[in-house]
Amino acid sequence: MDCRSRCLSIFDYKTEKFVIAKNKKVGLLYRLLQLGVLGYLLGWVFLVKKGYQAVDTTIQSSVITKVKGVAFTNTSELKEHLWDVADYVIPSQGENVFFVVTHMIVTPHQRQTTCAESPHIPGAGCSQDSDCSKGEAADTGNGVMTGKCLLGGGNGSGTCEIFAWCPVEKPTKPTKPLLAKAEDFTVYIKNSICFPKFNFSKTNVLHTENPNFLKFCRFGSKTPYCPIFRLGTIVSYTGNDFQKMAMEGGVIGIEIEWNCDLDQAPSACRPHYSFRRLDKFTEPSATAGYNFRFAKYYHDVDGVEFRTLMKVYGIRFDVLAGKFNIIPLMVNVGTALALMGAGAFFCDFVLLHLIKKSHFYRDKKYEQIRMSSQKFLSRHLVNGEQDSGHTAGQGPPGPATHS
Repeated sequence: MDCRSRCLSIFDYKTEKFVIAKNKKVGLLYRLLQLGVLGYLLGWVFLVKKGYQAVDTTIQSSVITKVKGVAFTNTSELKEHLWDVADYVIPSQGENVFFVVTHMIVTPHQRQTTCAESPHIPGAGCSQDSDCSKGEAADTGNGVMTGKCLLGGGNGSGTCEIFAWCPVEKPTKPTKPLLAKAEDFTVYIKNSICFPKFNFSKTNVLHTENPNFLKFCRFGSKTPYCPIFRLGTIVSYTGNDFQKMAMEGGVIGIEIEWNCDLDQAPSACRPHYSFRRLDKFTEPSATAGYNFRFAKYYHDVDGVEFRTLMKVYGIRFDVLAGKFNIIPLMVNVGTALALMGAGAFFCDFVLLHLIKKSHFYRDKKYEQIRMSSQKFLSRHLVNGEQDSGHTAGQGPPGPATHS
């Protein structure tokens, strides 16, 4: 084909031509492919995955938590102290995110006065007063510099004097958690969901005729539908040790997944729980842990304010509820139809390229028709019979069906 013919070929119009191939092997292959796609659509999409069902994407969910447990401690800062829920749970109203205190560093009787800055603060060291800029504060300091350098240790160096809540917090590292007994504390998690499209509501509390069920049950492999969880068990499900985690704190995610098939009885709609640690992904991790500070304020007999500063370590629990799975029907049906077309394409490939008579089928499937050819016009079919205008001795054209 010369260059001119190639350029003109872009204006050619192509239309389908249907050829019935009397080849049993290719025909059997095509039917097997169709049966396979049909089996996938009916068996997997419809029967197994319930792809024909409608899905409510406006799920409504609420979570209520309640922690229980007490512990007794005796320290130099706090003396004898009994810890109950009001002391170690933050916030106390029971939301889907709650924090349980496992350890704390206490700095009692702080008052607003002058004292030496902590030597562990960058920029707090000094050897003379000019090293301490009056009215300024170190980036991570505890107060404002007064302009004085407080020397100590006999080596000619010291730290800047600051106006702050004194004495400042000591950077001590705990050796064991203060509330080691928190491992045996329990949390009651009540999750209520609603599918408004189907007017269906459900909770994760198992309906039972036993009034003492919630008093003694604990979530586990034998009681997977008990909504009361032991904190130590939750941490163990994430692959961590509670006592080690209580030292530095951490964040635990509790995921409640609902995948309800309303073709079945409502009792079959049950939650599935999964647990993972959210603040630590690699070993070791400098960003692992969870802690913050808060203070309790008081007034002495003279009306002077003082406070007790507490740096608390603990485990934060994030309850992620209401997740569900969606299998869109139209996507699966469209995929099945596309696979049907792929089956026909594969059979065409076998017929036109892989079998011995492939050239014969190619000649029958592809045909060029030139409407300007007088030879073609003298051979057109009229009512299924060959036109008598063809020349004598010239055989009739081969059968072809066009659409």
